[in-house]
Amino acid sequence: MAITKGPQSFPKSEYLRRLAAVKSEMARLDIETLFVVDVANLTYLTGHWGAPTTIPQGLIVSLREEEPAFIVRKMDVPAAHHQTFLQRGSVIGYPENLVANPDKDGYDAVIDSINELGVSNRCLGIEQSALPTPTIEKFKARLPNAKILDCSNLVAWVRIVKSDLEISIMKEAAAITDAAIARAVEVIRPGMREADAAAEIVGTLIRGANGKAGTGLQHFYLCASPRTSTAHVWWTDDVFRQGSQINLELGGKRLGYCAAIMRTFSIGQPSDRLRRMHEAEVAGLEAALATVRPGATCSDVANAFYRTMEKHGLAKESRCGYSLGINWLEKTASLRDGDMTELKPNMTFHLMLGNWVDEDFGYVIGESFRVTETGSEVLTSTPRKLFEL
Repeated sequence: MAITKGPQSFPKSEYLRRLAAVKSEMARLDIETLFVVDVANLTYLTGHWGAPTTIPQGLIVSLREEEPAFIVRKMDVPAAHHQTFLQRGSVIGYPENLVANPDKDGYDAVIDSINELGVSNRCLGIEQSALPTPTIEKFKARLPNAKILDCSNLVAWVRIVKSDLEISIMKEAAAITDAAIARAVEVIRPGMREADAAAEIVGTLIRGANGKAGTGLQHFYLCASPRTSTAHVWWTDDVFRQGSQINLELGGKRLGYCAAIMRTFSIGQPSDRLRRMHEAEVAGLEAALATVRPGATCSDVANAFYRTMEKHGLAKESRCGYSLGINWLEKTASLRDGDMTELKPNMTFHLMLGNWVDEDFGYVIGESFRVTETGSEVLTSTPRKLFEL
């Protein structure tokens, strides 16, 4: 018996709109066929939000066809039928003898499909940054008449402006984010093992909020004393103590879409240094959000933060944030000095204001926001405070 279609993340019309936008960009660049590999882009164009895999898979988008062809391992065909809007004939499973085969693999099946389309002598776009060098060389060798163009960020730049439907899913993810922070406030206590606190918080990220489950885990970092200077480490066997500081970075994930947050916790009274950093960072955060509006640039937003920090006698060396969406980070715009990307309504960003100052001190605060017609909207509702537990 054939597997049934599952509940779709978005209506088919939404996916066709996205594909039309991608095809418009392809036509502008005179690209006949685009091979999409990046997992977030696959989610964006089909609704497939399975876990990343090292097994070859990808999407062939052709200007000649309304639906793309999704090439996957044969055992992954049912998941593609269940999750995506694609018709059964648009999902092509390659045989198991192409798995762990040193001579041929799933990308050979992709190349075969491109040849069958009759476009092997036209311009082919490939997301080269998502492919190993030997695979790129294979495409060039087996398609000698094709003009191969690196299109690593073509779909990502289409994704940067969200639809209202996408914003609604990101708000569901944001509610899960708020619930996870609330759970952290409940469980972080002296004597609690970091791993046990993490389990409680992660459990909330999976259980979700408002009847909407979290459908994945992404970027969960719990950095506690004496590791608050570390930006990206996980929990340990250690326990929280009176006077411990805890830096949390996490985000709810809903149907592939993420809403990020960063907050700092202190068990007992925080040090004067930590309190001064918090006050300066919040002032900078609010100045940055006040700068957000259509027509402003990413650089404008970042520099509003940097100037405010300077007034407090402090600084932050790293960028202030990045475009946010499917699977957290989008490889497009950064909130940094010199990034002249112009803000447009329904762009979404993580205003990431983590500040790792010395080898023994760091602090984090961050918000996910969308650009509105007149300013910004923060997606979460967690208080913007230094949590004293």
